[in-house]
Amino acid sequence: MSANVNTVQAHINGQPATLSELIPLAFAGFAHFTAMQVRDRKVKGLDLHLDRLRNASIDFFGRAIADKQLLSYIRTAIDEGPKDQSLTVTIFSRNGEFTAASMDGELTALIRTGAPSNGPVGPLRLGTVAHERPLAAIKHVGESGKTFYLHQAIRQGFDDAAFVDSHGHLSEATIWNLVFWDGEAVIWPQAEILQGTMMSIIQRQLDRLGVPQRHEAITTERLRELSGAAVMNSWTPGITVTVIDSTAFAEAKPFINLLHNAYQAEPANFI
Repeated sequence: MSANVNTVQAHINGQPATLSELIPLAFAGFAHFTAMQVRDRKVKGLDLHLDRLRNASIDFFGRAIADKQLLSYIRTAIDEGPKDQSLTVTIFSRNGEFTAASMDGELTALIRTGAPSNGPVGPLRLGTVAHERPLAAIKHVGESGKTFYLHQAIRQGFDDAAFVDSHGHLSEATIWNLVFWDGEAVIWPQAEILQGTMMSIIQRQLDRLGVPQRHEAITTERLRELSGAAVMNSWTPGITVTVIDSTAFAEAKPFINLLHNAYQAEPANFI
């Protein structure tokens, strides 16, 4: 079956989702997910996505859908869509939220597919805000703060927002991991953050390529000593950041090229 690239499709447990199944999910907030880009029906970092779903399910529900079963659901969605697409897997309990009943019963997988994305072109200008995401290590739904602070940043003349934690350390941006460059090494923020699948892909490929990298507490004062900044997520391995608050960065093209080259080195697999 070939679908229009702009058509959003939804499957629940490998079957086309019905309206009656989707209505209870409108604005529901107790679920977790992972998002990936499919190119030529292949996915990079599939092991990382499965690890994320399994670990988050155990944290949220105390149980998880078997990897083999999840892979069959993902494969069905990919096969029924175009060769290039965005794909999101959300895990939830049909027993709903705000109830102990969600601790029991089988878990359900909602898979949505839509048009592929490579993210904005950039460069981006980020304004900082004091904010710590709840359950930061889990990619979960229902985080209105991310959109709220995006809007606030735009009103202040920026493109997006970056978060500063209670220790005064930069952690992440609204829907992005932050990454920095000192001219020799890649620097990751040392803070409570979501370990992005793109972030993990880049880290393991930089290790393979022998590129130095480290985790470091980054304050807004420390930014002045750095040579470059970028954001990344499932859309892209790196978009240049040229401003964070009042600190300006050069575009640092060698740094951005390094991130993109590391991503290209990651093999893509059919599911």
